[in-house]
Amino acid sequence: MSYQLTAVIAESGLLTSAAATFPSARTAPLPQGLALLPMTETLFSELTKENEAGHPAFWRLPATLDLALAEWSKAGPVAYVESEYFGGLGEENSAVWRAGRLALGPLHQLEFEPVPAEGSPAVRALRELGVQPGDSFDEFTALGLDRHRHSEDWV
Repeated sequence: MSYQLTAVIAESGLLTSAAATFPSARTAPLPQGLALLPMTETLFSELTKENEAGHPAFWRLPATLDLALAEWSKAGPVAYVESEYFGGLGEENSAVWRAGRLALGPLHQLEFEPVPAEGSPAVRALRELGVQPGDSFDEFTALGLDRHRHSEDWV
């Protein structure tokens, strides 16, 4: 089985308002007052300009969105998370922008690397957003990010 998530996560009002600037952007509500903006194929195509390089630390972070995340973060912290696994193998990447600047990351973890004591890149990014695990295994499951197997399924 595979799992793939490429998305922006932030406070619901902030993300819904900010995402409205991109015609194909769709947000999905999450617990704890947050929302998720999945990086769908349509949104990726909309944001990627011909011959434009994306952020070098990520698979699918177009320069247009990288700049937007910094701008959006002036209203509150914004996380970008990439997580892809197939048969237990994969990797995670994440970063958090706050007050117009990169505040955490980019963080990377490959499948053969042990999970650091402070958590995986996605978990660390979610903590920066103030996510509490509650009775869940971790912040990732507390938000229900394991609910869908692919980014496109969030739309």
